Amino acid sequence: MLFTLWAALSAAVAYAVFSYFAAWRRNVLIARKTGLKYFVVHASPIGLWWQLGIKIWSPMIKILPKWIWEYRLLVMTPDWAYSTGQKVFEYLGTDTFLTVSPYDILMYTQDAEVIHRITQRREAFPKDIDKYSLLSMFGHNVLTTEAQTWRLHRKVTSASFNEKNAAHTFSEAIYQTRGMLDELFGAGGETKGTTKTITTLEHDTMTWALNVIGYVGFGLRLLWPNQKMPEDTDPKLVKYGSLDPPDGHSITFAKSVERTLDKIITILVFPDFLLKHLPFKFASYTYEAKANYLQYMDEFLRDKAKEAQAGESTKEGMDIMGQLVQSKYGLSLSEKAKQAGLDDAEIVGNAFIMIVAGHETTANTLHFAIAELAINPATQRRLQKDVDSLFGDSDPSTWDYEKNINAMTASHIGACINETLRLMPPVTLIPKVVSASSDQTITAQGKTHVLPSGLSCNLMAVSVQRNPRFWPTKSSEKTGAPTDLDDFLPDRWYQTQNTGTDDEKDEEGDGVDYGGFQGSDTSASFYRPVRGSYIPFSDGPRSCLGRRIAMVEMNAVLAVIFQKYSVELAVDEWASDGEVENMDAAARRELYKKAQAKAQKTLNEATSVLTLKLHGGKHVPVRIVKRGKERFVNDVELS
Repeated sequence: MLFTLWAALSAAVAYAVFSYFAAWRRNVLIARKTGLKYFVVHASPIGLWWQLGIKIWSPMIKILPKWIWEYRLLVMTPDWAYSTGQKVFEYLGTDTFLTVSPYDILMYTQDAEVIHRITQRREAFPKDIDKYSLLSMFGHNVLTTEAQTWRLHRKVTSASFNEKNAAHTFSEAIYQTRGMLDELFGAGGETKGTTKTITTLEHDTMTWALNVIGYVGFGLRLLWPNQKMPEDTDPKLVKYGSLDPPDGHSITFAKSVERTLDKIITILVFPDFLLKHLPFKFASYTYEAKANYLQYMDEFLRDKAKEAQAGESTKEGMDIMGQLVQSKYGLSLSEKAKQAGLDDAEIVGNAFIMIVAGHETTANTLHFAIAELAINPATQRRLQKDVDSLFGDSDPSTWDYEKNINAMTASHIGACINETLRLMPPVTLIPKVVSASSDQTITAQGKTHVLPSGLSCNLMAVSVQRNPRFWPTKSSEKTGAPTDLDDFLPDRWYQTQNTGTDDEKDEEGDGVDYGGFQGSDTSASFYRPVRGSYIPFSDGPRSCLGRRIAMVEMNAVLAVIFQKYSVELAVDEWASDGEVENMDAAARRELYKKAQAKAQKTLNEATSVLTLKLHGGKHVPVRIVKRGKERFVNDVELS
């Protein structure tokens, strides 16, 4: 009996080993046919078991000689392109390569021409929607669908993204920025001229962005702790903005969103019944967040459905939920017979995506931009000079969108945002896939390559945006590196050397208007990168619907903050306020350089879950001070 079991087990192991190496050999032969350089790796870099156990597997692999694992292990590390820059591409001497495992073949490219052609050929290179399963947990949506289904979702969701609502967003961003500043300064802060040391900047920008999209996109007035609900708020919407949980809920709407995003991986891995019954704090915390969020969204959907069925007009703003609900509940019987609509799960799924895309991406970019401006005082002073020129000491509530927005995006405000997006794009790579219907060809660095159907193609946004082949560059004055493309230098956007334009004709596009903003991602007066080399919002038909809204928000918030205030790195780790007060200029300068070095190191440790951000309690501590009361950033010797 034991011999039989042993024999069966041996046969199973032998078959598994044979299958593993047979699949490996098969995939290597496929990779060779493409003509692209490749790494042979032992597991899929995106496999769940590898990702979850990487801290266990990596030390074991490093027991082997370094030449075996050095670069192979590197490309299997999450966010390797952000943390290591051009290292892998320089080692291989190419901008496009493959990883080959027994389980899959993955392509990585930082070639602008390849990226541009792939993004324009939507049918040949559709979105790799399997990589977005995490974002379909509440229902399929515009981000997780393809083909005709995607067209329906895009049509329904794109209607709200127009210049009228961009103007509305501009005003709301200003309003929410003032609310955030009031909260950060607290009682007596304005009198002292400085906030306390802020270690929650990432959380604060998240709250700011959620409040903006909540009101502009959904009509929900979300509050800062120091605010009260306006008396004219629709009674049906009060519960969503309340600072206390309404009846039937254990946490507020804002908390349910915050916690759901914080525990998104846990929600994906653990089914509801386990989260509900496991005797662990993380499980009950996660289950409470998800249950409350879904209950809020169901109630919101029902309220909007009643409005649609009653023929009530759209409220001020984008009214994203109203547009989604209208596609199902606002149609007559004859209209329903002629056109398909979204079901309830798809409505909730799209609302979730709009909340995530509408606030997490913008919040993280704003967080990084403020931190970079604190690290780079000379750039901050240049930005303030442009804000002074545009607005003087005028009340931000009087700023006019149509009159000011183009000048803002063409100023150092816009340059700082562009540079932040170049260095730290919200999504570091964009997954595409070769259509299952046929192989496709690409031209990379003058050579033609045939890509097999089903091949996963990763467009490395964070890499191509630092690729010296496509960006004018010189040696770094900050680090001495051969290029300055890892440096935060908004001045690069004023260069006149153009190697390409953002508005060149897309010869391979299908000519269909898929809705959303159609203009350039950067000001016409700025440097225009080669198509495919600047893709913080992707490119082509599947580019981000809300990119114009995001740019408007970020321009508004930076202008409001830096009109009256400066942002400085906190130095509490090395010196008390009293000690700083007694320092001469040279000593303060050396102190601030320590803070700059640590802050830059912290930013370099950002990682991705949904988007690129600081995780695990990492933060860049800052203080916001009234202009004229700075301790550091007005020192012209600091750069």
